[in-house]
Amino acid sequence: FVLAIGLTKVKLDVALARVLLKPFGTRSEIVLLGFILVTAIFSAFVSNTATAAMMLAFLTPVLRSLPADGKGRIALALAIPVGANLGGMITPIGTPPNMIALDYLASQGMGISFVDWTIKMAPFVILLLLLAWMLLRVLFPFKQKNIKIEIEGDIRWDFKTWSVVVAFAITIFMWMFGTDLWGVDTNVVAMIPIAIFCATGILTRRDLEEINWSVLWMVAGGFALGTALNQTGLAARLIQIIPFVSWNALVVMLVGGFICYFLSNFISNSASANLVVPILIVVGKAMSGTPAFEALGGVPAMITGVAICASLAMCLPVSTPPNALAHSTGMITTKQMATVGIVMGAVGLVLGYLMLIFIGF
Repeated sequence: FVLAIGLTKVKLDVALARVLLKPFGTRSEIVLLGFILVTAIFSAFVSNTATAAMMLAFLTPVLRSLPADGKGRIALALAIPVGANLGGMITPIGTPPNMIALDYLASQGMGISFVDWTIKMAPFVILLLLLAWMLLRVLFPFKQKNIKIEIEGDIRWDFKTWSVVVAFAITIFMWMFGTDLWGVDTNVVAMIPIAIFCATGILTRRDLEEINWSVLWMVAGGFALGTALNQTGLAARLIQIIPFVSWNALVVMLVGGFICYFLSNFISNSASANLVVPILIVVGKAMSGTPAFEALGGVPAMITGVAICASLAMCLPVSTPPNALAHSTGMITTKQMATVGIVMGAVGLVLGYLMLIFIGF
């Protein structure tokens, strides 16, 4: 959230969007690909809600210029939530379910580093983004062959702008290599941009008030819920009621992931991950050591699968904030969003679990 504030205040987000979208030219289908990929890149490092709002602001003039009877407007409008939802999976900080899964794995001594997560997730997400691009082209073909994108707003390369660039670079570098090189915890690294932005006056009291604290409290509440479930023995009791341990290992993984996917389409993906992960951690611990379960990737694969399923849930306008923002443009119907969401969810679930089983984490 703080990194997003810094980028926005010095207009670095506008400059980056302009530079990143320029190589995609003016051909409609390629511009569509550009919006999907650029949105995903931003969502990998800052809030997907903030990313969707920013990209839709750039896209609004383009949407108005397209023929009202053409379907290309729908494709472009849907490209933003699809790119934002999928892009959040690339890095551990991209979306709350990633952090929830990693926190619980770390508590069991099975931590996954920033670099390992990104290396494994990036090819998977890029494949999904390309499939989403092809799906949108087929379902909503463009009537207008060329699109001109004009992103207004100039950036001033002053002290504050360079402070944001340096803070962003240091933070990402330390997240990726700091733990291995110097043993610096990722939570400590997260304080670097806050310290720099406060010291340079980029981050003000008003900015702190505008941070989406409800999301942060919900994630923290999920950690508290998981701790309570384990320490009171309630999680173990739930496992006895639902005999997960007696099921086939693959069935347990798929059922757990599908439950999270189903819930995430109706409630926030953070809330669904917070409900499912603590229970599956107990299930995974009970199944650890069995050859069939370990062959499927064990506890890390099971919990990572839940994070993937949470991010793939994008069938309805209420599923994620990017979906709601895109639907508010009035250019997308719930049926159109559900069609894309169901197809991408099904493809993503299949490819995601194949990746976890055969490549592992």
